Amino acid sequence: MSQEKHEFQAEVRQLLKLVVHSLYTHKEVFLRELLSNASDAVDKRRYAALTDPSLAPPESGPNGPYRIVLEAPPGGKTLSVSDNGIGMDRDELQKNLGTIARSGTQEFLERLKAVQGQNAPDLIGQFGVGFYSAFMAAEKVSVVSRKAGQEKAWRWESAGEGEFTLEEAERSEPGTTVELTLRKPEAGEPDFADAALLKRLVKRYSDFVPTPIELAGETLNSMTPLWTKPAKDITPEEHAGFYRRLARESEAPLESIRFSAEGASLRYDALLYVPAKAPLDWLLDPEKRGGIQLYSKRVFIMDDCRGLAPDYLRFLRGVVDCPDLPLNVSRETLQQDRSLGLIQERVTRKTLESLKALLENDRKKYEAFWGQFGRILKEGLYTDSAERDRLKELVLFETSRSEGLSTFKEYSARMPEGQKEVYYLCGDSRAALLQSPHLEALNEKGWEVVFFTDAVDEFVVGLLHDWDGKLLRSAREDLRLDEKHAAREEAEKAHPGLGEVLKSKLSGLAAEVRFSEKLTQSPSALVNEGAPSPAIEKAMRRAGHPVPEGRRILELNPSHPVVEKLAQAAKGDKDAQVVEEYAQLLYGLAALREGLPLPDGGKFSRLVADLMAR
Repeated sequence: MSQEKHEFQAEVRQLLKLVVHSLYTHKEVFLRELLSNASDAVDKRRYAALTDPSLAPPESGPNGPYRIVLEAPPGGKTLSVSDNGIGMDRDELQKNLGTIARSGTQEFLERLKAVQGQNAPDLIGQFGVGFYSAFMAAEKVSVVSRKAGQEKAWRWESAGEGEFTLEEAERSEPGTTVELTLRKPEAGEPDFADAALLKRLVKRYSDFVPTPIELAGETLNSMTPLWTKPAKDITPEEHAGFYRRLARESEAPLESIRFSAEGASLRYDALLYVPAKAPLDWLLDPEKRGGIQLYSKRVFIMDDCRGLAPDYLRFLRGVVDCPDLPLNVSRETLQQDRSLGLIQERVTRKTLESLKALLENDRKKYEAFWGQFGRILKEGLYTDSAERDRLKELVLFETSRSEGLSTFKEYSARMPEGQKEVYYLCGDSRAALLQSPHLEALNEKGWEVVFFTDAVDEFVVGLLHDWDGKLLRSAREDLRLDEKHAAREEAEKAHPGLGEVLKSKLSGLAAEVRFSEKLTQSPSALVNEGAPSPAIEKAMRRAGHPVPEGRRILELNPSHPVVEKLAQAAKGDKDAQVVEEYAQLLYGLAALREGLPLPDGGKFSRLVADLMAR
C-alpha cells in the first residue's frame, strides 16, 4: 500500500507548539511519557490475554515475556522505545496519534469501566498529549505498531509540522516501537542518546513501572514499589534500603508509616518516613523540607508535593501513589482538588498517631525525634487548630523540678492538691529560667513550673490555653497566689504612697509600681500586662518591627531589706536623690533578670559604681 499523507486536526500547529514549548517545564519528561504509554500498552495486552490467551506473547523468544526496550546506538542520533504491548492498527494510529488531546487510553478505560465498573487496570494516560512531548527532543518521530491478534503492521511518521504519513510496515511481533530522530542538543542541553543519562532518567521517573525497562540487555527499573506491600510484610532492611535511596541518606529512618485508602472515589498508597536526624543543610535554611514524592500508578510525578503534608510536618520523607488525583495535562502540577486536602488530612492524622505511639512505647527514640524536629512540630500548635489537641499530647519540655523531659500528662499527674493551674515560663534555657524571680513563690508552694525554651514557644504557648481543663498561666503574670489577697494590701498600708513616688522617679518606664505577692527573695521583678514578652520584644526589634505599647509593671518585694530601706528614705525630702537612684537600680535589676535591654546602660553602670563606692 502506498504512503498516505494526512493533515492533523485543525490548528494542530498551534497546539503542537503549545505542547513542545509551553506545556512541560523539563524536556526530559518526554521519556517518562513514552515509557508510561508503553507500560499502558503492556497492561492492556496483559488484561486482554486474561480472556483470550492467544493474545499473550510467548514465554521465550526475541520478544519474550512483557518488556520495554530502549535503544540508543552509540554515536547515533536516534532513540527508540519499544514494547510488546497491545499495539495499534491503522485506524487507531490515525485516530490516537493524528488528533491532539484524543487519548486511546482514556477511551479504552471508559469502554472497559462501562462494562466492568471499577475492575479496570491502572493506566496513566488521560489526556492524549504525552506522546507529543517527544517533539521537544525529536525533529522527527516514527511509530511502527502491530496490534495483538493481527498480522499487519503500520508506520506513522511526522516531523510535527502539521501533517503525518501512514503506510504499511514490517514487524515480527505485536507491540509498538517509537523511534525519535533526535534534535542536535544545544550548548548546555542534555544528549538523550547518552546511555548514562537514560539510566538516570528511568530511575528518576519510571523506576517502579511494573514492566521491565531494558537498555543494552540491562534491566534499569526495580519494578517493586515498596509502598504497595502490606506494612507487616516490609522488613526493616527493606525500609532502610528504600529510605536511603529515597532520601539520599546513609542512616536508616527513625520511624516508618505505611497506610492505604481504598475508597470508591479516592485510592492511594502511602509510605512515609521520619528521619533520624535533620540534614546539615537544614541548619542553614529554616524552610528546608524533607519532601513527599507524588506518584500516579507507579509513575513519578513530582518531588516535594507540598499539598500532601502541612508545613509543620515538612521533615517527612516518603511516597504517596494516587491514581485518582486530577493531574493537569503535563502531569507536572496538580489541579486544585478536594482529594489532595483529604490525603493531607490522613497523612497528618497517621503521622501524629505514629508519633504518639512512639512516645508511649519507645520514649528514648521519641526524645531523639523531639530533639531534632520538636521545634518544627510545635509550629502546628499555631497553624493547625484542628489538630492542636493531638499536638499538645506530643509536646515535651523541661520543668523547674525535673531535669529530664516531661509531657503535659506527666506534669499534670505530679501536680499537688491545691494547684489548679499549669504555670509556665519562656526563656533562653532552663539554667536561665531557674534564676527567674517569678519562680520564688511557686517554689515555696512546691508547685512545678513548665519551661519553654524554643524560639517558637513564645508565639504558640498562648494558643495552648489549657491542659485537661487546667488553664495555662504565665508565671510572669500577676498571679495573686494568696487566696485572701492580703499581702499586697498589708504592704500598701505599711508603706503608703511608695508606689506612686517610685513611678514618678522612673520617667515613664513603669506604668505602675506595686507590691508583689509572689516575690520572696528578689527585691523586684517586672510583670507584663499587655506588653509583649521579653523574647517577642527582642524578636520584633531584630526584625525591625515597632514594639507595641503595653503595661510593664515594677513589682517590689515588701519584705526585702532594700525595699524597706527605700520606703524609709522616701518619707523624707532629704533623701529624694537616693530614692530616684534606687528606683532606677531596682528597675534595671528587674529588666536584666527578664533579659530586657536597660533603658540607659551607662547610667545604670554609674549608679552601681557610686553605690559600691558608698
